[in-house]
This record gives sequence, C-alpha cells and structure tokens, in this order.
Amino acid sequence: MSRRSRCKILGFLLLAGATLSARADWYLDGESSRLSFVSTKNANISEVQRFLVLHGKVDSKGLAEVEVELDSVNSGIPLRDERMRKDLFQIQTFPDALITAQIDLRPINDLAPGAQLELRLPLTVNLHGKQHAYNAELLATRLDDRRFQVVTLEPLVINAEDFDLAPGLESLRNVAGLSAISLSVPVGAVLIFTAR
Repeated sequence: MSRRSRCKILGFLLLAGATLSARADWYLDGESSRLSFVSTKNANISEVQRFLVLHGKVDSKGLAEVEVELDSVNSGIPLRDERMRKDLFQIQTFPDALITAQIDLRPINDLAPGAQLELRLPLTVNLHGKQHAYNAELLATRLDDRRFQVVTLEPLVINAEDFDLAPGLESLRNVAGLSAISLSVPVGAVLIFTAR
C-alpha cells in the first residue's frame, strides 16, 4: 500500500471518529465525577458532604440529565447520613434528584483536547417533589477525543425552602441539639462524560 493510500485511510478514520463523537451520546463517568455540598451549622461550622452515586447522559441533541441517588449521601458520619436519608430527603418517597439542562454541543465538539469553554447555562433541579431553575456558571474542558469534563465555576446555592426541605432540616437540628442549620447550601460539581 502506498504512503498516499495509507494517509487517505488514516484521514478517513480520523474524520469518522470525529463524526462519531459529534453524534454519539455522552455518558457520565460516575466513578470519576463528584457532586458535593456544604452545610453550615451553629452559624460558623461548615462541613463538606457529597453524593457517591451519580448517573447521567447528554444525548446527541444536547439534552443533559444527571440523576443523584440521595441514598448515597456521605458526610463521613453514618448516623447523620441515616438521619438525612430518612428525615431530610425522605428517600422512601423521593429516592433521587434530577438535574437537567439543554447544551449546545457544537462548541464543545469543536474544542481541541485540552481546550476549555466557559458556559452560562440555565438548568433545572428536581428535588423532593419540587422543581427550581438556576443559571449555572460552568467550565467545559475537552479531555480527549472521547471525554469532556464540566465543572462549576461558582457553587450553585440551593435554598432548602425552595424544595420543602426546611422541616427536615429543623428535625435534624432538634435531634442533633444544634442552635441553627443554614437553609442555603452551596453545591459544586466535577462531571466527566465519555462518548459511546
């Protein structure tokens, strides 16, 4: 096979790969992704907690969904986790939260590996039977031909009252003997998606 023929075949394969990535669905790599939040008690004691199990997908039309299994909340204290599952999130009735957004994938697909793009993106959070819209400041990074990463440039501040979580927080405050638990909760994310 001539060098020119090999170059043509290589060019075709690269083009086919780029087309595949542009049309492929992107799936969340739950092992490499992280969703964390900061809770504040007694006015000045803040603690970082996270959810261990996330699922997600961005389809070829740019519809992004991230599902959070609330049962996977992890504060490092098993008794507190159990109280949050039962009294705050009420996982028997509301087992998960869903974050949705519509993304224009063209600019991300056009990024070279290592290149970044800042996004201001409206997204919707469905939690505890309620829905609320936010404007998110995000940074998308093309890691390689088949992976991209999305991180929050600024924490998304969730207010517990928007999702009827204030009574659950009050229950947690009472049982823990605290003077206060903040209703405002900053949330941060590092999400990695892989094309399939």
